[in-house]
Amino acid sequence: MPKPIKLPFDPITRAAQLWTKRWGRTSQPLAMASATSVMRVQQLLITDYDAICARHGLSFARYEALVLLAFSRDGRLGMTKIGQRLMVHPTSATNIVQRLDAQGFVERVPNPDDGRGTLAIITPTGRDAMEAATRDLVGAKFGLGMLTAAEHEQLFELLRKVRVGAADFDA
Repeated sequence: MPKPIKLPFDPITRAAQLWTKRWGRTSQPLAMASATSVMRVQQLLITDYDAICARHGLSFARYEALVLLAFSRDGRLGMTKIGQRLMVHPTSATNIVQRLDAQGFVERVPNPDDGRGTLAIITPTGRDAMEAATRDLVGAKFGLGMLTAAEHEQLFELLRKVRVGAADFDA
């Protein structure tokens, strides 16, 4: 987990109070506080995940790509599918796979079904790094060990509702 800031107060609660003073309750101070809290937690978690994955030569984004490949039927996926499943721009997916290839964690080969496409194939070294990082992330309880099982379920359902509302996927 990143080094705590250790402020003597919760700045998001303070912002909500000041927001209400300035614009009133109809201006959605709780929505602002919720959104800001989600963004802050994301910063905390990605910092923690990147630090854990770095022990294995990975960033969290590269770890996610390796997990995706490990979950695939043959340990291989086309670049378009990788970008879609990771929900990132194709350029970002290409960058991630190029870095993994340079590390020997994936191999890039021409896609036999698409003359212009490329497949990424997880290597045994990549699988080993992914498995080790997974053990460490699980050991750290994904930075959310302070939540109960019921709270995890509630949090997931609330955030899923936001993703459905944003048409992130077909519900």
